[in-house]
Amino acid sequence: MSDTTSTTPNPNPAAANYQSTEDLAASQAPQEGDALAQAQAELATLQAKSSELADQFLRAKAEAENARRRAEDEISKARKFAVESFAESLLPVADSLEAGLVIKDATPEQIREGAQATLRQLVAALERNKVVAIAPAAGTKFDPHQHQAISVVPAEQEANTVVSVLQKGYSIADRVLRPALVTVTAAK
Repeated sequence: MSDTTSTTPNPNPAAANYQSTEDLAASQAPQEGDALAQAQAELATLQAKSSELADQFLRAKAEAENARRRAEDEISKARKFAVESFAESLLPVADSLEAGLVIKDATPEQIREGAQATLRQLVAALERNKVVAIAPAAGTKFDPHQHQAISVVPAEQEANTVVSVLQKGYSIADRVLRPALVTVTAAK
């Protein structure tokens, strides 16, 4: 008997390819699993970051809303009580006027002295509240932002200069409340 070993060729070459594809898939499976795990970890990180940013946004939005509300309250209070300081500084003036009216037998000299004292109190109260008189001196250049020309008269002075003040004007914090009524020189 003869002992013959035969090598039989693989009758199905596709099966050999299948075997090598299986080997290929098996070798790629750990790589795909690693990529999937990495993608899932990255997704979880991004979701946590997104959640954190959403929370920060909501907090910032609430803080901005609270700041706006506080500012509106402060503005409302400022408007409501803005005249409080001004009114407090005028109370002594009112008191002086009332005290002057109580005196029945006041002489004209006493009335004049009382009026002058009261006027000084009023001027001081206005100045404390930044209300400043506009009373240009004669010869001052006419300023249409602070003065209102009532009449134009011929004079020896340069044209468009103040000759006289008919009524003082007033400004508060560089804003004109009432322009000074003035007479100005005519152009030659």
